[in-house]
Amino acid sequence: MSILVDKNTRLVVQGITGREGSFHTEQMLAFGTNVVAGVTPGKGGQWFEADGRRVPIFDSVKKAAEATGANVSVIFVPARFAVDAIYESADAGIPLAVCLTEYIPVLDMIAVRNYLDSKNTRLLGPNCPGLITPGQAKVGIIPGNIVKPGHVGVVSKSGTLTYEVVYALTERGIGQSTCVGIGGDPIQGTDFIDVLQMFEEDPETEQVIMIGEIGGNAEEKAAAFIADHMSKRVTSFIAGRTAPPGRRMGHAGAIVEGKSGTAESKIKALNDAGVQVADNPDNIVDLVVQG
Repeated sequence: MSILVDKNTRLVVQGITGREGSFHTEQMLAFGTNVVAGVTPGKGGQWFEADGRRVPIFDSVKKAAEATGANVSVIFVPARFAVDAIYESADAGIPLAVCLTEYIPVLDMIAVRNYLDSKNTRLLGPNCPGLITPGQAKVGIIPGNIVKPGHVGVVSKSGTLTYEVVYALTERGIGQSTCVGIGGDPIQGTDFIDVLQMFEEDPETEQVIMIGEIGGNAEEKAAAFIADHMSKRVTSFIAGRTAPPGRRMGHAGAIVEGKSGTAESKIKALNDAGVQVADNPDNIVDLVVQG
């Protein structure tokens, strides 16, 4: 099994004719993802062709969903259009929307979260690499050639560290159930706890890797959830240990103010919950192997 995406995923790509959308749609098709539709306003009736496939393009997500039964959307549109794209997926009744777009204002995302709370749409992202279930479906930009089917679930704020850890797992012969990038923005559609709970309930996931970073308190909350609700082993890594206070490191949410959101506080909370925390990314797989 897997979480969120699998062979039953019917994907619609919002922004399929743009540079990023076109390139990554080709990659998703090559991986074997069932891309059933694309959306670009004003280009409805045209076709996207790649990897021997012809994908119909529609003017709206609603029309695409009605015609194709799409149940997941992935959003490759600029920040100024991304919020409307998320709303459009929700209004079309898409159960899962994956938004890769960076630089969406925090106030806009607060409004999006409030809106989605009244809908039946889960948002992954924004500012995330998406997710991948090896051998089944790839939604987003995680490289398909580094994954291997298996039983380790991966959830991460960092796209780059996701790729590094997944590659290291595969090189050691350790496969993954699903790899999920939740993104590092302050306001997210899906957080660590959401994904940890899904992994806990997935019979094919035997253990989990959680990659966090400085800033905010998501990792501390996840540690409390792990201590109270998880029977499966969790291994973690916290990025940004050497960041000076008040310095933002990469993600909009990765900023430490005073004693809040420090690597030390997160590591202590995870250790107290029985989670092994690696000193550096290279040690993560060693801890997984050691058990």
